[in-house]
Amino acid sequence: MKRIDPPLTGTERETLRAYLDFHRATLALKCEGLTDEELRRPASPPSTLSLLGLVRHMAEVERQWFRRTIGGAVVPHLWSAEHDFQAAYDASRSTRAEAFAAWEAEVEHSRAVEAAAASLEVTVHVPKWGADASLRLVMLHMIHEYARHNGHADFLREAVDGTVGA
Repeated sequence: MKRIDPPLTGTERETLRAYLDFHRATLALKCEGLTDEELRRPASPPSTLSLLGLVRHMAEVERQWFRRTIGGAVVPHLWSAEHDFQAAYDASRSTRAEAFAAWEAEVEHSRAVEAAAASLEVTVHVPKWGADASLRLVMLHMIHEYARHNGHADFLREAVDGTVGA
């Protein structure tokens, strides 16, 4: 996934898409060049959080917000029969191939759901919140989610091999 800087001008929707893709690509960059073992390595005991766990978690988050919430699909969680989002963080037996295939598939599905929506004003009910939410809010939430976890990824990557930046 190539990281492209978001445009300095554009429509609201183009800008949201670009920032979301920028953050998606940043997560992929943080994982680039590492082995499965390195991707599974937690950085800050007692936390078990790893780069691979973040990739799995973001696959689950993409699935939740775009497939289920905006798209209305009834699909199971990727790594939990009990609807446990935290289960995605346990990457102890996962591989890069498995986690990235799931994440990349969810990103592509998310892009398709977003592109098919008539506007950012598309609104759906979010039972967890007991309120309605727009596609705009979902896209902003996803940008926030990636930005927060990319901060974690910075520390995780530095602990694995000293790489900083990007």
